[in-house]
Formats: sequence, C-alpha cells, structure tokens
Amino acid sequence: MLFRSTLLSIIVALALEQLRPLGNRNRLFLLFTRYANTLERNLNAGQNRHGVLAWLAGVLPVCLAVYGVYALCLQVSPFLALAWNVLVLYLTMGFRHFSSALTEITDALAEQRVMDARTALARWSGQSTSELEVNEIARVTIEQGVIDSYRHVFATMFWFAVLPGPVGAVLYRFSSILFQKWGMRDSQFGDLFGRFAYRAQETLDWLPTRLTALSFAIMGDFEDAVYCWRAQAQAWGHYAYGILLASAAGALGIKLGDPLRQDYTVKFRPALGVGDDADPRYLKSAVGLVWRVVMFWLFMIAVISLAWWV
Repeated sequence: MLFRSTLLSIIVALALEQLRPLGNRNRLFLLFTRYANTLERNLNAGQNRHGVLAWLAGVLPVCLAVYGVYALCLQVSPFLALAWNVLVLYLTMGFRHFSSALTEITDALAEQRVMDARTALARWSGQSTSELEVNEIARVTIEQGVIDSYRHVFATMFWFAVLPGPVGAVLYRFSSILFQKWGMRDSQFGDLFGRFAYRAQETLDWLPTRLTALSFAIMGDFEDAVYCWRAQAQAWGHYAYGILLASAAGALGIKLGDPLRQDYTVKFRPALGVGDDADPRYLKSAVGLVWRVVMFWLFMIAVISLAWWV
C-alpha cells in the first residue's frame, strides 16, 4: 500500500502541475524564506552551534506539522491521507518551473531573440547573462535545467518515497532553501553559521544525486556518462552538482562547463562531458533526457510496488 500510494501521489501531483503550474514565485517558499531570514537575524552570532539551532528551528517544526496532519488524515481515511500527500507534493515539486523556463529560452533562441533568451536565463538562474553568446546561453541553460530538475523533481521524489507521508519532500526542499541561503556562504567564505546547512544538504544529496546520475546514464549514453562522472565530477566546485552535470553531459554526448564571460571578466569553470559543444540544438535533448528519467523512476516505483504487493 505504501509504494502504491507513493506512485499515485507522484503521478497525480505531476499531472496537477502540468495543468496548473504554480509559477516561479511559490508563496510557500517565499513564506519560508522570510521565516529563515527572521531566524538568521535573531540567531546568527557567527558560530556553528547557532547555525545548527537555526536549521533545526527552521526545518523540524514544519516537518513535524506536516507529518502530524498526515497521521491525522490517515486515521480518518487513507484517501484523505493520499490527498494530503498530493497537495504537499504539488507545492514542493516544480517540474514545470524547470521545463517552462527552458522552453521559453529554447523558443527565443530558435527565433533569434538573443536578448530575450539572456533575460529569461538571468531571471531563472540569477546569473549575469548580458555577455553570453548563443552557445554559452544554451550551455548554461542545460546546466541550470539539470540542477533544477534534480532539486525540484528527482531529489524531492526520492525523499518523498523514503520517509513516511510527505515529510521527505518538505525536509528536502526546505533544507535546500537553507543551503542556498546559508550553506553556500560556508562553502565560499567559510561562514560558520551556514556550515550545518551545508553539511545537512550534502548528506541529503549523497544518495539521490548518484541515483539520478545513474539514471541519466541508463537513459542516455551509459559509457560516456559513467566516464565523465568518474573522471570529471570532482573538478566542479560543488561535488554533488558536478556528479549531475558530468553524467548528464556524458549521457547527452555534449560538453558543459568551460569558462564564461560574466561581469566583465572570464569565470573559470572546468570542462565537463565529451562530444559536441552544447548549442541550442541540444536544449530539447536535455528536456527529453529528464522526461525519460522521470518515466524510468515512475516505472521503478511501480515495479517495487508490484513486488511489495505480491
């Protein structure tokens, strides 16, 4: 029953998001971001223990509340619990957030509206794009798409399936927000307050990044994906993202990474992948790879559900 309800929850949530996407500014995440800002203002005294307390105060109450509602719904009716799972997944997943942004950039490049593509990419990724050429726009778009599909879809699906009720989805997505707000400062500037957020996200990412990378390999060029993963991933600044980007590049047979011109300087980035330089032709291939992996994961959950039922 557990895996069957998991599969049904994911399918319904994905269908709902296709019919009625939440858009780029999810109010749930905006509220949590404001709460995180309040926690930082009141608890950040520059020490690691303050970061631990802030992370726990940010994530645990929400997870406990979500599980409490799930347990209460389960007592009333399994169908009510299923509805709660779908609602939480709908609010925490974001497949259309990734696919809509990528489609907008793909259409702009196809119509040679380079400025519109730069604007859309800057809005989506938060990076400086004014100096990027067409192939660089395509390359950064694929990179952002791979990372976003992992954060918003695959990692969220994984933790939803592993933990009871919808707790896993909430745990991962809210931890990811705190990682982006606090943890990235530790990796870049040695900020002690963000250290626990960084370590927590590193732990949560360990297994799903590798399962996602393996899925990219299975659904694409297996040998090149595994080679790039093993040979190139560690050179990327964030190892988990390096695993994802290197395996995706190998699976697609393209090159990602490489230096970029941003903010009137050249930003060094290691080379990832093998084969052709990424250009607009490969944007639809990247979306296709993500869709194949989504279908593969749903198939595997269905197989596990059937085996569990038998």
